[in-house]
Amino acid sequence: MRALSGLWRWRHNPLRRTTDLAEAWVALVALLLITVGAPVTGCLVGASAQDSLQRSARHQQHGRRLVTAVVVRALGGTLPETDPETASGRQTHSRVLAYWAAPDGTRRHGPVLADLRTPHRGDHFGLWTDPHGRITTRPLDSATATTHAVLAGLGAALLTAALVETGRRLTVWRLVRRRYARWDQAWDRAGPDWGKAGTGI
Repeated sequence: MRALSGLWRWRHNPLRRTTDLAEAWVALVALLLITVGAPVTGCLVGASAQDSLQRSARHQQHGRRLVTAVVVRALGGTLPETDPETASGRQTHSRVLAYWAAPDGTRRHGPVLADLRTPHRGDHFGLWTDPHGRITTRPLDSATATTHAVLAGLGAALLTAALVETGRRLTVWRLVRRRYARWDQAWDRAGPDWGKAGTGI
């Protein structure tokens, strides 16, 4: 609104300087870019991220399998949950030696993290594997992919707005510098006795 009022105020003002009008136009363009350009950029980035993340989520859900693993023995130590996609960040994992069947039927074994607080021999727990039976993380779900896409869109919109505002401030700073330089030139042209004009001294 200040940009619009500035343009209107300086439209026919005889005291208007070129830099005043330029500053008002820069503010108006920045306002339009922030109110229109930033949301459009955010929507485009969010939509692109949504497509990419949903495609990745479908690929992961198709390629990863939840199998049942059996504890052979505990290896000691309890670690906090490291998978950010889990529902509870307070869940703990215990290191165990376990065996499980790969999707192709082969038997696998090795040290893994089990979501068991006190694991005992023969305990069962879920384990995510790839098609070859190698341990992997849980697949990305659709809701989490959408959340990440929305955050990417918001981040892009905020970054665009910040860049536009930074550009506006830099442009205004240069206009003010130019204005001060012109004032200095005008004072130099007036000479050192500008206040004594017509006094006969």
